[in-house]
Amino acid sequence: MRGAVLGALVLLAGGCGHHEHAPEPFRFTEGGVEVTVSVSGTSVKAVYRPLRPGFHVYSVDLPAGGVDGLGVATGLDVRGGLTATGHSTADRPVRMLTLPSLGVSLPVYPDGPVTVSLPVRRTGRTAEVVVSYAACSSGTCLPPVTGHVTRVAFG
Repeated sequence: MRGAVLGALVLLAGGCGHHEHAPEPFRFTEGGVEVTVSVSGTSVKAVYRPLRPGFHVYSVDLPAGGVDGLGVATGLDVRGGLTATGHSTADRPVRMLTLPSLGVSLPVYPDGPVTVSLPVRRTGRTAEVVVSYAACSSGTCLPPVTGHVTRVAFG
């Protein structure tokens, strides 16, 4: 009887399972970058906003482990109740930052914020969004953030 009453309340509230509500965007600040993440049924978007002028984040296409051990790829991944259906893309063009004293060129985004999008498919009621990044200027790097996990639930 209790289950029937709860089921009726869910139907009356419009929660019959056909109306999907995305979780509210969430925000955190770590490693000198404010990250705002929004999740929908078809995509996850993260805005990486370095807090200091003159700082950038690395490209999503930076190889794992960086170039000669330098750099941390800007990462956006999901697990649990979300499955990636494609690759991450950014709204800013990649530029090569050449460091002659180290003999390397690193793919970075222009200074300032960049939005990274990941196409997804919802497969459950809860999921985890995992982000990684590092903010640097032409002469200084802030502590990298790797594998920052935020749990999200769908209404």
